[in-house]
Amino acid sequence: MTLTTAKWTIDHYHKMIEAGILNDRKVELLNGVIVEMVPEGTAHTYFSDRLANRLRVALSTRAQIREARPITLPNNSEPEPDIAVVQPLNDIYLEHHPYPENIFWLIEYADSSLSKDLEEKSKIYAAAEIQEYWVVNLRDRQLIVFRFPEGDFYQQRNTFRTGTIEPLAFADLTIHISQLMNR
Repeated sequence: MTLTTAKWTIDHYHKMIEAGILNDRKVELLNGVIVEMVPEGTAHTYFSDRLANRLRVALSTRAQIREARPITLPNNSEPEPDIAVVQPLNDIYLEHHPYPENIFWLIEYADSSLSKDLEEKSKIYAAAEIQEYWVVNLRDRQLIVFRFPEGDFYQQRNTFRTGTIEPLAFADLTIHISQLMNR
């Protein structure tokens, strides 16, 4: 017997949210499938909060930092990345979550969600043409940087343990790799 999964559109997903069906669930929509989100460990929360705060100071009015908030993508996906660095469109976000053209770059902190973040989410973000996506691998203390999407893959994937990096959208912003995951 073959099982067929029901796929949901973003509109259906929003209607479920509005109706309160998903109130007690921590979920996100990925490729039309409602997926349970893995609870965050203390290191995940600590380091992502710390980076988000640093980015708010460093980017000031040039970008808005959204933590664990939805972004709306054209492939029936509405993930909630740990950090989304987006255009500061203020009350436009009352009408809709950031779209791909509003996103400078995305950052996920990963421990138990590592395979989902490296595989499924990287394909979703590439297909949506998100130019830059970082995964901070808390298990192995490394940063995996995806850049330059083509289809549902990134042309460039680099892994860093030390050194510095500048995000594509903010070449004047230097980030020390060690600050992403060390005390």
